[in-house]
Amino acid sequence: MYLLRVFFIVFTTACFGVGCATNGATPQAKRQAINKSTDDTLAKLLEIKPHVRSQITGAPGYAVFSNANINVIFASFGGGHGIVKNNTTGSKTYMKMGEIGLGLGAGVKDYRLVMVFDSNESMNRFISEGWVFGAQADAAIKASTKGAAAGGETVINGITIYQLTESGLALQATIKGTKFWKDKELN
Repeated sequence: MYLLRVFFIVFTTACFGVGCATNGATPQAKRQAINKSTDDTLAKLLEIKPHVRSQITGAPGYAVFSNANINVIFASFGGGHGIVKNNTTGSKTYMKMGEIGLGLGAGVKDYRLVMVFDSNESMNRFISEGWVFGAQADAAIKASTKGAAAGGETVINGITIYQLTESGLALQATIKGTKFWKDKELN
């Protein structure tokens, strides 16, 4: 019973933390927070992998998401927000994300995803359907600029996905389902 309470408190705190990142007084303030997070994430990715710049600028579009994830023994939960940018039209679609997984793991992790779409079809399918399923194994021990995290680069259905760990202490091997959907308030 005690472990269940601890899990609930940690999970609730992380979910509110993700929500607080965009808790502006207005939809405009929320969009500004997401845009800033997107710019910061892209700058970090390009610092680590400068070659990705040409991939992003040459693609029909890209997406950037901020996510908090919690792993407790056999379950993994997470949630976040982000944006899909169409490079051709310049339009932005604000989105939310949620994930759930099964497997072995423990810890809490704050990470960013950058997705580069190989075609307009894969980008439009992502915006309208938004599901991504997959297996994930990673380790993270990171706080601010100290520590290390093993993440990676994956290609799924015409989408190249880069993961950057911001902070956390986690060790996991899970099968996950992640749902992305349009944020009705911000679009």
